[in-house]
Amino acid sequence: QVQLVESGGGFVEAGGSLRLSCVVSGTIWSINAMAWYRQAPGKQRELVAMFLGDGSTNYAESVKGRFTISTGNARNTVYLQMNSLKPEDTAVYYCKIDSRGSNWSPVAYWGQGTQVTVSA
Repeated sequence: QVQLVESGGGFVEAGGSLRLSCVVSGTIWSINAMAWYRQAPGKQRELVAMFLGDGSTNYAESVKGRFTISTGNARNTVYLQMNSLKPEDTAVYYCKIDSRGSNWSPVAYWGQGTQVTVSA
């Protein structure tokens, strides 16, 4: 059984910083990608940052230069450092692992989400 638990969300003023963490438990034999998504009320879930298997990273244009995704040495923890936060960054943030199931079909694991609220 695989579980992803996010933490680090909270309330912050515009221009401030937060660091989100996602701890992965259970056995994952193949990790294709690790990522952070966010979703604001009434909006689609949006890809914020992705850490690929080859170590490369991708960022949404809206957060490029402000957010940084990274992993721990054992790759059991995913971080999202968020700087220069803006009110439009307010959302529930989710971590996600892309992997393979027992039949080798693609499978995704999601965390429960953590709320980030940025005041003007």
